[in-house]
Amino acid sequence: MDLPQVVTRNEWLTARRELLAREKELTRALDGLNADRRRLPMVRVEKDYRFTGPDGEVGLSDLFEGRRQLVLQHFMFDPSWDQGCGSCSAMADDLSEGARAHLAARDTAFAAVSRAPYPKLAAYQQQRGWAFPWYSSYGGDFNYDFHVTLDPAVTPNNYNFRNGDELTAAGQAWLIDYVGEQPGVSAFLRDGDDVFHTYAAYGRGVDVMMHAYRLLDITALGRHEEWEEPKGRLRDAHPADPSFTS
Repeated sequence: MDLPQVVTRNEWLTARRELLAREKELTRALDGLNADRRRLPMVRVEKDYRFTGPDGEVGLSDLFEGRRQLVLQHFMFDPSWDQGCGSCSAMADDLSEGARAHLAARDTAFAAVSRAPYPKLAAYQQQRGWAFPWYSSYGGDFNYDFHVTLDPAVTPNNYNFRNGDELTAAGQAWLIDYVGEQPGVSAFLRDGDDVFHTYAAYGRGVDVMMHAYRLLDITALGRHEEWEEPKGRLRDAHPADPSFTS
């Protein structure tokens, strides 16, 4: 294995300070990006989306639990499956009750929505030991409208803000005819009785929910995934697998 070079403490401090300068640049750039994210315009949600949860049928505004904002995980769970997506499950594992309490302290709720019928969600949630609110959009348009269930027979596939031509140009032509679930995360804002969609992320954008990745990224061996640099750190590097099952 090609492990990091062994140096003196002073040599390490010199290298660490050089990296710290770059980290601070990135932090400031991220602060600016986050400000621009908050400046994004928003879209009024006009449809009366209906969901099924532990207390029966509810609307999108009910998912806010009386708060101003909602962070929503588009959790991949096809109606034909008996278990949820492994990667989405790993994200849910990273969401502690403490994290939800911290969101609530900032007037923000969290919920997950999947297309599988609610009894399947409830059974899987009990199996995993999760307590966050989880709702089924089974039989509705919600997943299709937010581009996390793809089916060209329903509407032309569009994923991560790319249409068919853009998917082809990005080397993702396979998504054009794809039928099935994809991951995502959305943010909503409530103003009185009105609900607005303010943000959405797909693909690598859902890394925002992968707290374990954030911690692994500060280690010398990283995420243990084949795409990472420098090469040769591990004899058994894994394919990119956010489910942590390989």
